[in-house]
Amino acid sequence: MLAEMRIQDLGVIDEATLDLHPGFTVVTGETGAGKTMVVTGLHLLSGGRAEASRVRSGKSKAVVEGRFENLTGSRAAALATEAGAEPDEDGALITMRSVAADGRSRAHVGGRSAPVGLLSDLAEHLIAVHGQNDQLRLLRSAEQRAVLDRYAGEDIADVLDEYRRVREEWVAVAAELVDRTARARELAREADLLRLGVQEITAVDPQPGEDDELVVRARRLADAEQLREAATGAAYAVSGSPDGDPDAPGALGLLGEAQRRLAGSDDPRLRELEPRLAEAAVLIGDIGAELTSYLESLDADPAALEQVLARQAELKALTRKYAADIDGVLAWAATAAERLAGLDTSEEALAELAARRDALATRLAGIAAELSAARRVAAEALGKAVTDELSGLAMGQASLQITVRPRPADAGDPHGLDVDGQRLHAGPDGVDEVELLLVAHDGAQPLPVHKGASGGELSRVMLAIEVVLAHSDPVPTLVFDEVDAGVGGRAAVEIGRRLARLARSHQVIVVTHLAQVAAFADRHLVVDKSAAGGVTRSDVRTLDESQRVIELARMLAGMESTETGRAHAEELLALADGEKHDLALSGRPRPQKARRAKS
Repeated sequence: MLAEMRIQDLGVIDEATLDLHPGFTVVTGETGAGKTMVVTGLHLLSGGRAEASRVRSGKSKAVVEGRFENLTGSRAAALATEAGAEPDEDGALITMRSVAADGRSRAHVGGRSAPVGLLSDLAEHLIAVHGQNDQLRLLRSAEQRAVLDRYAGEDIADVLDEYRRVREEWVAVAAELVDRTARARELAREADLLRLGVQEITAVDPQPGEDDELVVRARRLADAEQLREAATGAAYAVSGSPDGDPDAPGALGLLGEAQRRLAGSDDPRLRELEPRLAEAAVLIGDIGAELTSYLESLDADPAALEQVLARQAELKALTRKYAADIDGVLAWAATAAERLAGLDTSEEALAELAARRDALATRLAGIAAELSAARRVAAEALGKAVTDELSGLAMGQASLQITVRPRPADAGDPHGLDVDGQRLHAGPDGVDEVELLLVAHDGAQPLPVHKGASGGELSRVMLAIEVVLAHSDPVPTLVFDEVDAGVGGRAAVEIGRRLARLARSHQVIVVTHLAQVAAFADRHLVVDKSAAGGVTRSDVRTLDESQRVIELARMLAGMESTETGRAHAEELLALADGEKHDLALSGRPRPQKARRAKS
């Protein structure tokens, strides 16, 4: 849960600390006081977009800091640990987001600098913010399908993953077949050129590094006489004259003479040097043997040099055409051979590709039908669950229907797929169109929610959907930004009751302008705006019971000090306390009675 949030220099808020309840926290305040900045701060903590315009005028940056508690063993804690920012010993994790006046943004997690993307990843497991923009987004067909899939969970997720994987392969094979067929002549010419190049390289049969080896060998053959002369002189110096001339004993002979002289000495210090001379003689002897071997291998055959030069010419012909060196030529040949495998435009190759495409299409159609069936089952369950919620939101005669219809493919649709005898469009998320329909009362015509519901009813429909989804959503903290817009009277009381019930399983944070909703909160925060010295600033206060009465009276009648307003606020608080007491005892709201708060 989000235990605390600190805001500094964000919009009209100078500095404020929000102490949040683990259950239901409500944030209220007059229009323009800065309630929106609270939601903006939560968006920033969730990795949302940073805007320089949100930085308080005259300040260098805005900072939002949140303290999340009870994370031990959670996926969020694992993500933080993987990023090198572990929660503290109490299982709490502090996240921070700063936005500079020039628009640059930075994030910190667990006291360590982190990419903003990590905040987004953490938010997926910690907090979900729902505002009026989210309601509008839910009116789109793609979003409605996503809501249904989210509600169904693993029943659809596994099938959808398989569908997407097979579809990706099917699209790729179909596109390759179209490309090969349309560009048959062009691809055939390219294949001929590649084939000739591969054949030429294969005929020469170059070996890795062969060009460098030939350079060394050619130099040795060209300089054979000079090399022989140098090696022979060195061999004489080491081993002595081959004819045994005593005047040219060589290094080995001199070392042997030195050994004899030392070995016959009476001085122990001189005799100690004799083994070292023996070691030197062995080393010099090895060098002499290697020089002899080198002389025997030295080839001065002009024919051999000619062969090496001819081979170099063959390799240079390849390096002029295909790469800078032989290793590059071999790499080109490997790439060309791979490309050739994909350029086969023969009738046999095209037929094989078409058969593969058709097999994938058949498999994809089966998965699409399975996905559609799973969605229809989930749609019925979700529609019933939302309808049950609507009955508790003063819309007892209304019901929500969720239709799952196949989407026909247009003429020439490249992603057309035959599913159960119909030609359908196989999109990335299946072949279905999902639509939310509202039945206002028994016998009424089902209409799309944005056509069949007023503004207040639409807010209640969306809230009912969010409440139902929340119970299948592992995110522990839910934020609602004025989801009660356009609602009043008893419907507002019912929204407060529903949010209080939701707070039994989630932490709920609500920004509202309705006293009927605020009365159900476990903790009431108010955003105050003041002006001093020509500077406007806002602060956030936690209200006690007497202050709550005053704030609710203001929200109800726009006046804080009238007896009627206070009495109305006290009655509303008493109603909410009774409902919450029943919730605590039974875990569900008590049967509705024919009473309601004055409005």
